[in-house]
Amino acid sequence: MIFGSPMARLRCAGVVLLFLFSGRVGAAQPDAEIRNLISLGSLEGMRWPDFGDYRSSLQNFYAPAECAPAWVEEGRPKPQALSLIEVFRDAGRKGLDPEDYDASRWEERIRGLRSSPDGQSVACFDVALTVCAMRYVSDLQVGRINPAHFAFGLSVNHERYDLARFLRDRIVAAPDPQAALDEVEPPFRGYRHTEQALARYLELARIDDGEKLPAVAKPVKPGQPYAAVPRLARLLRLVGDLPAYAALPEDSQTYAGLLVDAVKRFQRRHALPDDGRLDAGTVQQLNVPLPDRVLQLQLALERWRWLAAEVSPPMIVVNIPDFRVRALDEDDDVALDTRVVVGEAMRTKTPVFTAEMTHVVLRPYWNVPAGILRKEIVPAVARDRGYLARKHYEVTTHDGKVVASGRVSDGILAQLRAGKLTVRQRPGPGNSLGLVKLMFPNEYNVYLHDTPSPELFSRSRRDFSHGCIRVENAAELAAWVLRDNPGWTLERLRQEMQHGKDDVTVRLARPVPVFVVYATAVVYESGEVHFYDDIYGHDAELAAALARGHPYP
Repeated sequence: MIFGSPMARLRCAGVVLLFLFSGRVGAAQPDAEIRNLISLGSLEGMRWPDFGDYRSSLQNFYAPAECAPAWVEEGRPKPQALSLIEVFRDAGRKGLDPEDYDASRWEERIRGLRSSPDGQSVACFDVALTVCAMRYVSDLQVGRINPAHFAFGLSVNHERYDLARFLRDRIVAAPDPQAALDEVEPPFRGYRHTEQALARYLELARIDDGEKLPAVAKPVKPGQPYAAVPRLARLLRLVGDLPAYAALPEDSQTYAGLLVDAVKRFQRRHALPDDGRLDAGTVQQLNVPLPDRVLQLQLALERWRWLAAEVSPPMIVVNIPDFRVRALDEDDDVALDTRVVVGEAMRTKTPVFTAEMTHVVLRPYWNVPAGILRKEIVPAVARDRGYLARKHYEVTTHDGKVVASGRVSDGILAQLRAGKLTVRQRPGPGNSLGLVKLMFPNEYNVYLHDTPSPELFSRSRRDFSHGCIRVENAAELAAWVLRDNPGWTLERLRQEMQHGKDDVTVRLARPVPVFVVYATAVVYESGEVHFYDDIYGHDAELAAALARGHPYP
């Protein structure tokens, strides 16, 4: 049986020696065994034996009943225990790893318990179930990995469950433990959509044959021959881009008709130009194995769990790989959805964090960050002393006093190099921040803003900024966050942006939570799933951390 290794027997039976040395006769009782196991903080035979990080929770869980078994009665698992075991076995549908909760080990444990329900077996079974239940509840509520491990500005210390109390009050005697566990999951609608999509893709990955489409030397255009039409049609029908009712000739090798429409839909779902051509990028995305798509959805669920459940809409969500910002109203409906440009992947990644938007600034100055000043502005000035005047910059002291706005002298250039002076760009249509910036104070000095360079929004991949987030329809987003401020209509906002005073701050009537997140799988209200490239490598890092198992960082 699972707990039957020599080391397991030694650990589980250690308390028997205490009984013998104290002169007590007979087998150890389950309560004494449970105390001993909690003291050890480890249980051989579990997938992840070390549960030291849950020891205090176990002590609090068992203390009210003086360490009596919670899940075993008369040598048999209680109905609640069997219900939990089924939950563990089905954890994959939640984006979790069933083996983190010993899913494949419970059947043998149940048989062992029924054949030999002694104190040792009962205690080992009971403690293992409690540890797995605590891990499951914690993982389901706040995720397995602490986002601080990746230096993300997200906290999972918000309203965490008292695991001992939750199991005691909500699970141990519950007629339906699943109902209580459902309340643990994040309340966000997007989380539920992602969970449903995961269930669908798990099934697709199970039934797909995994055949690869051949690489293309040059794009296949509509109407041209393509030998892999049968596989292409089969795959697109499987993932839902080609309707089930669409009839295609069985022996056709011509890429045309409904198949082209299906490819366009596939391209839209994968952030590709939807021109219907089978180019190298489209074929590459078509050949991504469905188990990899399952992983993307699993990682998206993990990240949903990092968001504070007590934060409710309205809110603003920026998804970096999606290159979009969405404003969610009080009903959790998308009130505004527009494209953004984010930080460049190789040098200036936009951070993942959350903060509260408190104000907007109309016709803002752009205070050039020290890194950009040192690496870009100073070299440009050294080559061309008229550079700052031509770009509408001015040199200032660190407290904002203007020192120069024309040609730069040798002395001022030397002070810029030494960091004694700084540079800002004057407000106006050519300002790098455009005509409005939306501020949510944070340690990264990142914010949402307008831009004088809208042409970049037409690109499918949009990581071009120094870290801040450029918004395609910045005026509309500013009007949305100011909707509770009397008189601040979109028309007035545009008028002030174009012709109003410079550097005007308007405080929001109420702060708006802003989440800058990273998910390469996004599920729309319709159930349509969109996948994106892992541009910053965050998916790869999270998957590697999860692969190392408990205790997770």
